[in-house]
Amino acid sequence: MSKIFRTISTYLISFAFLALAVSAQQSQPPQDAGAQIPPPNQKLTKDQKQKIKKTLKELEGPYRSWLNEDVIYIISPEERTSFLQLETNEEREQFIEQFWLRRSSNPDLPDNDFKEEHYRRIAYANEHFASGIPGWKTDRGRIYIIWGKPDEIEAHPTGGTYDRPQDEGGGSTTTYPWETWRYRYLEGIQENVVLEFVDPSGSGEYHLTMDPSEKDALLHVPNAGLSDLESMGLASKADRFSRSDGTYLPTTMGGTPASLNEFTRLELYAKVQRPPDVKYKDLEALVTSRMVRDQIHFSYRTDFMKVTSDTVLVPVTVQIPNHQLQFKSKDGVHSASMNIFGRVSTLTGRTVQTFEDSVSKDFPDSLFQQSVKLSSIYQKALPLRPGLYRLDLVIKDVESGNVGVVNARLAVPRYEDEKLDASSLILADQIEHVPAKQIGTGQFVLGSSKVRPRLDGDFTTADKLGIYLQVYNLKPDEKTHKSNATFVYTVKKGNQQVMQFKETSEDMKQTGDQVTIERLLPLATLAPGKYTLEVSATDTLSQASISRTADFSIRNPLEPKTAANVTPGR
Repeated sequence: MSKIFRTISTYLISFAFLALAVSAQQSQPPQDAGAQIPPPNQKLTKDQKQKIKKTLKELEGPYRSWLNEDVIYIISPEERTSFLQLETNEEREQFIEQFWLRRSSNPDLPDNDFKEEHYRRIAYANEHFASGIPGWKTDRGRIYIIWGKPDEIEAHPTGGTYDRPQDEGGGSTTTYPWETWRYRYLEGIQENVVLEFVDPSGSGEYHLTMDPSEKDALLHVPNAGLSDLESMGLASKADRFSRSDGTYLPTTMGGTPASLNEFTRLELYAKVQRPPDVKYKDLEALVTSRMVRDQIHFSYRTDFMKVTSDTVLVPVTVQIPNHQLQFKSKDGVHSASMNIFGRVSTLTGRTVQTFEDSVSKDFPDSLFQQSVKLSSIYQKALPLRPGLYRLDLVIKDVESGNVGVVNARLAVPRYEDEKLDASSLILADQIEHVPAKQIGTGQFVLGSSKVRPRLDGDFTTADKLGIYLQVYNLKPDEKTHKSNATFVYTVKKGNQQVMQFKETSEDMKQTGDQVTIERLLPLATLAPGKYTLEVSATDTLSQASISRTADFSIRNPLEPKTAANVTPGR
């Protein structure tokens, strides 16, 4: 007798520990999942754990949402730990890109099939399984997002009469609303996976259950919903509440089938809720091959101009050295062409803007040798809402097939209505007014002017340095309704000031709440070297100030051009 008691006790203790572990995993709400330290078997050091806790508190909104909402069900513990140890947003964006690439069936395609399907499942779950909480947070939503649509669904949205199968004791009872989902095969789990969801509260929120008797609405009603043995007086309904396998099923004639074994049910319950295995782990070879194909190296720049408080114009400027293009000679003309593709997407992968253009360059024999030493420049202006995006740029040389790729972070600022602010400071090699019919259209056109940026900031003493800046939200005088601002232009070589001049909005005949600076600064008086330009604006009425800086270099016209590091003007 004591041996039987010890055996039963062992089963009870084992079941209790397993049930507690699974229950803790399931009861943890998705929105708080970020507060969990990864499992101890990852052997994190004390410093790593502290860093993870700190990162969770400081993580920016889009990244926090991506981690704790978008991929919470499919990200592995190891991936989560790695993500929380990253230092910068650039590293996080690279991680997100590789996260999706590892799961794509064809990483070379521009659209990630796995990512698209994942977000489709989230949208479906939110549409069909919401019940006072978003659908993605429900048990049905979780299973649907992880495993997709089941092969078969048996739904009983109003409950009703239920004839138990013999392995559940037989007999009839009345049930709460419930569903069973059947998957013919789940990779890494087994064939013929059957999951049951029950809504005992009638609220519409079905939860995944391990107990087939949980849907029994008459379970606690004496002498109601009896099984076959209970109806014949060969078993008591009270026996259901003394079972040690975590169910309240009636006693059966033929014993418990393997599918209802408590450990089998617990194992399945845990497996279907863990992140699926990653299919495509050989990412390093993929990244290496992509780097080899990155044969065109080009520079790019993004600027930001306020349109409204909720819209920002973002000119994307690309510069390609002509010597990287393959020219074809015909009838005394050297020609090259390239295709330029750009895409702006959110951190969750939703595309918000795309552009694609073909650009041709033609040079006669007499100018070819000189022109091939220069660069070609292209620009596309995109209206975007403030926020954090990903920018993808691809350039392909049509003749050679060579490709250049850039993937970068794009943080579009928000311009508040009442706060003094300014656009990017653009250093240009050309600023000129355009005809009325061209205002606001075409490459390099900002408002009524054509402003062509000099991306490398490299000028000669024979050039004029173009200065373009917009200043917003100057405060108008209550009586005259005119603004009054002072603008200071300072050129420094290192820490030494070499040039400074001032002007006012009155001098510029611009007294509205926005002022546009367009200046051409002769460089003949400046010695060759590296410089910094600072443009400061002070609102006389509000006493608010703002400044923008940009670096540039000057050389003699006959000196060869060298690479320069240019800081974008924001």
